[in-house]
Amino acid sequence: MIEFKGAAVVAPDSGVPILAPTNLTLTEQHISIVGANGGGKSTLVRLINGLVLPSEGSVEVEGLDVAKDGPRVRRMVGFLFTDPSAQLIMPTAIEDVMLSLRRTIKNRHERTAAALAALEEIGLGDRADVSVSALSGGQRQLLAMAGVLAVTPRVLVADEPTTLLDLRWRAHIGSLLRSLPVQLIEVTHDLDSAARAERTLVIDDGAVAFDGSPVEAVAYYRDLMFGRVRRDSA
Repeated sequence: MIEFKGAAVVAPDSGVPILAPTNLTLTEQHISIVGANGGGKSTLVRLINGLVLPSEGSVEVEGLDVAKDGPRVRRMVGFLFTDPSAQLIMPTAIEDVMLSLRRTIKNRHERTAAALAALEEIGLGDRADVSVSALSGGQRQLLAMAGVLAVTPRVLVADEPTTLLDLRWRAHIGSLLRSLPVQLIEVTHDLDSAARAERTLVIDDGAVAFDGSPVEAVAYYRDLMFGRVRRDSA
C-alpha cells in the first residue's frame, strides 16, 4: 500500500508550487496516471521511491516513510524511466543486470547466473554479452526492466516507459508490464494503455484533477485537454 498524506512539493529555489498537498491511498495492482506535460505526473511518482522528497506532508510505502527510510523503500520500489539510457551504465547487458544485483548476491558466479536468468526471463538471453549501445531502443528498455526486476521489487513505477518506442515495441513493453506480479504505477500518454488499468489518476496543474475508473478518467482527460471542462472545476 502506498499512502500520500498531504504530500506537497515546492521548488526549493523559488518556492513555486509543483505539487499541491495530495492525499491518496494506492492499493490497486495496476494504476495509470495521465496528464499534460509539466502537469506534475513525474513529481508525483518520484515521491514514491524518494527521487523527490515532499516539502511538506509524507509518503509511505508499506508503512515506511520515504523520507526517513529511503534505502528500505527503494529496495521495495523499482523505477523505470522514459529513456533507459538514464539507468543503463555498464558496457554489456549482463554486466548491467549484475550491477543491480551487487548488494543482494555477493558471490560473482551466483550473481552472473542470476543476471543471465533475468535476461532469459525477459527475452534477452541471447544478448547477454552484447554492447548496450548496440541494442535497439526496445531492447534497451527491456534491459532496464530486467535490471529493476532482478531485485524483486513489490512495486514498479514506470514513468512513460513506452514514449520513445515504436508501435511494435510499445505494445510488447506495455503487455509485459501489465503481466508482472507487482503493483504497477504507470505514467503514460498512451490512453489505450491507461484504460487497461484498474484505476486512473488525471494530474493537471500540480494536482489530482480526477481519480476513478479508467474509462471515466480518460474521458475526463480528453475533455480537459480540449477545453470541454474548466480546470478550476476539477
